[in-house]
Amino acid sequence: MWFAENIGTIIVVAILLLVVGAAVFSIVRSKRKGKSPSCGCGCANCAMHGSCHKNSKTN
Repeated sequence: MWFAENIGTIIVVAILLLVVGAAVFSIVRSKRKGKSPSCGCGCANCAMHGSCHKNSKTN
């Protein structure tokens, strides 16, 4: 009975968990590949280009 009364909420929570899980998985996978999830790596026009990629020669 409880399940039938709350099926809408259960579905919404399940969808939200899937979306958050996919986002975390994507961030972890990008991090393992050496990519920064917060940077699009268009460093030429970035105000912080000198501080985030100190070891690379990309400007």
